[in-house]
Amino acid sequence: MLIAHLTDLHIRPHGLPAYRVVETNMLAERAVAALMRLDPLPDVVVISGDLADNGLIAEYEVLKRLLDRLTMPVWLVPGNHDRRENLKTVLAGYPGLAQHDTFAQWTADLGPLRMIGLDTVKPGSGAGALCGQRLAWFADRLAEDVAKPTVVVMHHPPFACGVRLMDQIMLLEGAREFAGIVRANSQIVRILSGHHHRPIQALFAGTLAQIGPSIAHQVVLDFKDTAEPNFNFEPAAFHLHVWSETAGLVSHTAYVETAAGPYPFLPDPDYPGRAKAG
Repeated sequence: MLIAHLTDLHIRPHGLPAYRVVETNMLAERAVAALMRLDPLPDVVVISGDLADNGLIAEYEVLKRLLDRLTMPVWLVPGNHDRRENLKTVLAGYPGLAQHDTFAQWTADLGPLRMIGLDTVKPGSGAGALCGQRLAWFADRLAEDVAKPTVVVMHHPPFACGVRLMDQIMLLEGAREFAGIVRANSQIVRILSGHHHRPIQALFAGTLAQIGPSIAHQVVLDFKDTAEPNFNFEPAAFHLHVWSETAGLVSHTAYVETAAGPYPFLPDPDYPGRAKAG
């Protein structure tokens, strides 16, 4: 079982960049091409929010044309840049988006794994929220199968990462209750999120929580309290999670850009312990 986790696409209407300089549509096209070059292909793709930059119908129409090229199931959760009503309208045929009447959250049976998507959007806020209704739904879904290894997907990370600007807009409302539910459900083997535009990992409530890098722009790594909200063009990437019964869930970083190589590991005749040629 191979899961591809992409995040923070920030799709714009055709021909318009994000933040005046980020050609997010081109970068998303490039990421999809990199994904489809994988051999073997992922069994499933999950995208953890900020699918669009402003939640516009026109942006979701561009996104749909892009994602329709993928040959495997694609599961989506919204981020703070999304508008769940527009998302659920334009991509109504995508799995899970019709499972909940109000929120864009769902459960998916992946065979050896179970996946639960959570909608952490609080309209008008960059920070995340899980209200009582969403938390109760989450607890009920977990109670349906306490044995199968479960992956939770959400946009806002549930833990502080030390980058002050991002910690101000992490999951805030309902965070303590969410941690309690996770701690009480040992079948949760991973929490996948986005939002921070950087790859970050932390132990959280007894499991591993991971933030995926953006396939577009990245947030500048700056731990100073005086840090400004800036982004850069560090290499775009996404995560691949490989499940096996022996190793469990193992995570890898796949870079979107192609690199020189591959080159064979040829023996170095000067390496200690090797006989020199000639």
